[in-house]
Formats: sequence, structure tokens, C-alpha cells
Amino acid sequence: MSRTNEIRLKGEAVSGSGHQRGVTLIIVILVLAFLLTMGIATITMTRTGPAVATNIRHYQEAFNAAEAGFDATWLDLEGSGISSFDGLYLTQPIGIDNPDPDLSEFYFRHLPDEELLDVFDATGVDENTPGMVFYKQPFRQTLEGSPDMTLTYTVFLIDDEAGEGMAPDPNDAILVCIGVLDKGGRLTTSRLEIVLAFQTEGT
Repeated sequence: MSRTNEIRLKGEAVSGSGHQRGVTLIIVILVLAFLLTMGIATITMTRTGPAVATNIRHYQEAFNAAEAGFDATWLDLEGSGISSFDGLYLTQPIGIDNPDPDLSEFYFRHLPDEELLDVFDATGVDENTPGMVFYKQPFRQTLEGSPDMTLTYTVFLIDDEAGEGMAPDPNDAILVCIGVLDKGGRLTTSRLEIVLAFQTEGT
């Protein structure tokens, strides 16, 4: 083999080796980028996992309080001997039972739970207001035996015919139960809406 051919072959070998090194470098960069992405995702999940679990637990506590409000109201209604809801509906603040947005800004279904409770406070609605069955009633006691105001329920009755242009029917009502968990001023709420009706003859 001549010297010229030998030099040409060595040059081709060097060129091929450089190409392989470039491909290897790109693969390494891609692998590192993938591992970095997976690492960031793992750290994010590790940080958010407990927060999500806490939120779920808080919501469940608020839901339990709302259910407790329903149970307590059901027992009261059963033991009261009433035969109609006439005069037992919540009508304050004005428009609480009116779904027309042009006539009422306080319709109970148009407001989130926290805002609705703020409206009650601002307008003086409390446990003595007609139609308010329970107002910020403690669901449990502290270890010392005092009422635990961090977990409460508020329950009221709404006339489902009000504001609808329908004839009043005192035999039914919407029972609204709002459970509230207050953790340092951060509220978690849960709402139940249940239609109650007295069974009339022939139905």
C-alpha cells in the first residue's frame, strides 16, 4: 500500500470516530434531560401529595358536618309534630329564595358557601331568624369538653316555589345543610340540598 492510500484510510477512520462521538453526546444529553424531567416531576408529586390528601380530609370533615346537620334537623322535625312548612322558610336576607338575578343578589344557589355565610353575618341572620334551623352549630367537642367551633353546620329551609311564580305549597321545602371546617381562617365547606315533603292523603 502506498503512503498516500495509508494517509487517506487513517483520515476516514478519524472522521467516522468523530461522528460516533457526536451521536453518543446527543444520546447522553437526551437521557439526562429525561432524568431531570422525571426528577422534577417526582419532587413535585412528593410536595403536592400531602397537600392533596389534606384537602380531601378537610372536605370529608366538612361533608360529615353537613350530614350531621341533616340528621339533627330530621330528628327535630320528626319530634316537633309539625304538619306543614308554612312560616318555617328562611326569607332573610330579602331575596335568599328568589332565583331571579335581576331582583336578588342573595339567592342561596348563586352564592358560594363562604359568601353566603358572610351575607348572613352582615345582615344579622342568626339562629334566632325564622327559617334558620341551626346556625354555626358545633359538630363536636374539644378534648376539654367545650364546643369545637372549628367544625360547624348551618341549616335552613327554603321555599322552592318562592320567586318561581308558582302557587305556594307548604307541604315541601328545600333543606340546605352547610358544613364548615375552619382551619386558621381557611374555610373548607360542603353543601347538601335535600327536598323534604309531607306525604298528603292520596299520594
